[in-house]
Amino acid sequence: MGVISKYFLLPFRKKKNTILMKNKLRFLFILGFIIPTLLADVSLYAQGKVGEPFSSWQEGYLDIHHINTGKGDAAFFMLPDGTTMLVDAGQHTRPPGPRELSILPDDSRSPGDWISRYILHMLDGHAEKRINYALLTHFDGDHMGSVHPDSQDSENGDYKLAGITDVGDRIPMDKVIDRAWPDYNWPAPLEQSNIANYRKFLSWQSQHNGLQAERFIPGRNDQITLVNHPSKYPGFEVRNIVANGVVWTGVGTNTRNHFPLVETLDKSNYPSENMSSLGLRVSYGEFDYFTGGDLVGIPPAGSPEWMDIETPVGKVVGPVDVHVLNHHGYYDAGNENFIKALRPRVHIIQSWVVAHPTPATLSRMLSTRLYPGPREVFSTNITEVGTTFIGGATNNIKGQGHVAVRVEPGGKCYRVYILDDTAERFKIKEGYGPGRSEEG
Repeated sequence: MGVISKYFLLPFRKKKNTILMKNKLRFLFILGFIIPTLLADVSLYAQGKVGEPFSSWQEGYLDIHHINTGKGDAAFFMLPDGTTMLVDAGQHTRPPGPRELSILPDDSRSPGDWISRYILHMLDGHAEKRINYALLTHFDGDHMGSVHPDSQDSENGDYKLAGITDVGDRIPMDKVIDRAWPDYNWPAPLEQSNIANYRKFLSWQSQHNGLQAERFIPGRNDQITLVNHPSKYPGFEVRNIVANGVVWTGVGTNTRNHFPLVETLDKSNYPSENMSSLGLRVSYGEFDYFTGGDLVGIPPAGSPEWMDIETPVGKVVGPVDVHVLNHHGYYDAGNENFIKALRPRVHIIQSWVVAHPTPATLSRMLSTRLYPGPREVFSTNITEVGTTFIGGATNNIKGQGHVAVRVEPGGKCYRVYILDDTAERFKIKEGYGPGRSEEG
């Protein structure tokens, strides 16, 4: 029995005349409750029919685009009042091989160029085509861009175009937030070529275009805010959860340092770049979303317990509706404690090698022993080699394309769409939902 017949006919199952009027009143009450809900679902579906281009963002909606270039992570957010945010802009330079993917949709442009074009397409019709916030979860090439001798020089400043600098050269950015500004010296001086190039970019853009740079501060919910009409959306929040091992406690803006003091550690035990990733929770009404770069939950055998940063993070993030797998779902991420704490309805994997995800990580995501109920797994890439590597469990993964999440005004309902990544019309290949946001 369908939703309409199930709920609309229920009041008429009792036939005694003495309760007929009561059933009519119940029927009218249920009509008043169910019809607006169904209309909301229909209106959302009408914006996302399979085979048609993904429709433009509308005020009140929260859109999250996981952009697939085959070379790393990139997520573009259009917040309810039109504020824009980019989390990572990866451009890994490892050549394609049995494990790695080629640039998508093709290698006629750089990944940073493809990311920029995607963003500008989604901003079509907006008066200002700019990125209000650009965040780097950490400083690996598949999240910020790798620099090599053949990287294209900027026509503006003394820096090369790779990942985040490529996007920032094409689209104005108001503020960049990372884990190490301004000194870039934790846990040790960060002198890699991609970081040196990024700092040149920050310097030139700040001097010539007014770009601001800040360090991500765990615990705060006022560092990333709506910039256009914040008072219209009091139920919206971005909460800074973790960076450099400093974790929000869940109380006020208080934090604690999960990692030991660097001064007490041997250099061989310094926190890795992945462990130091920043993570944030985006909340809109009852809807919650978490992303955390390459946070580690299963450190190498014999490692000290503090190298598991996922477990304390999961405790304060709590249940979410949508979760981006840490470290692309690699073997060292998505531990049992973390998955059980978040228990998401939707898992999203930003994949660029065949080991994203590994079979063990996928098994944890799907395990109803960790938490009950249905769940969906989406991946930006599903390759033939990856299918062979993972095996039959691949049937539980949906994807091969850009993965877009659209949250209705108020955050009570959301859908997930897979968009075609072979062309720039961004046609909807598949749509899933609506999902009902759960109260935390």
